[in-house]
Amino acid sequence: MRSNQITSQPPFVKAIFLALIVLLAFATTGCNDNTNQSEHQSLKMASLENMPADVKSAPLVVQEAYQFSVANPDLMTHIPCYCGCGDMGHTSNYACYVSGQGPDGKPEYDTHALGCSICVDITQDSMRLFEQGKSLAEVRSYIDSTYAKYGPSNIP
Repeated sequence: MRSNQITSQPPFVKAIFLALIVLLAFATTGCNDNTNQSEHQSLKMASLENMPADVKSAPLVVQEAYQFSVANPDLMTHIPCYCGCGDMGHTSNYACYVSGQGPDGKPEYDTHALGCSICVDITQDSMRLFEQGKSLAEVRSYIDSTYAKYGPSNIP
C-alpha cells in the first residue's frame, strides 16, 4: 500500500524523492574512510606501511603527524614540544615520534605522541604553516607563542 502512495504522488514529488536518495547515496559514499588518504598533498609524508600497528590504527591526525615527522626530521628537530616531555629526554617535537635509528637506518618509533594531543597539535600546526609556505623561523615563532603556556620548551 505504501508503494501506491508514492506512485500516486505528483511527478515533482517523485523527482524530489529520487534526488534525495541519490544525494544520500553520494553523501554516504563520501563518508567512507579512504584509509591513509592525506589531505596534505604538498607535504613530504612517510608511508604508514612500516610504522607500528598502534600508529596505523590511530586517528588520522595522529597518523599524519607521525608520517610528517618521520619524513621531515630536518624541520621537526627544530620545532619544540611543550607537553613536558623534556623530562622524558625528548629534545624536540620530532622526538615525540622517533626515538632514534635502528642499525638498518630505519626509524625507531616513540609511542608518546599516540596519547599526547599537545604533541600532535604542534605537529599539525607546523604542517599547516609549512604548507602555507611559512619559513622554519616563522613556524617556530608561532609554536613558541602558542604553546609556551603549557610548559617549558623541550629544546635545550
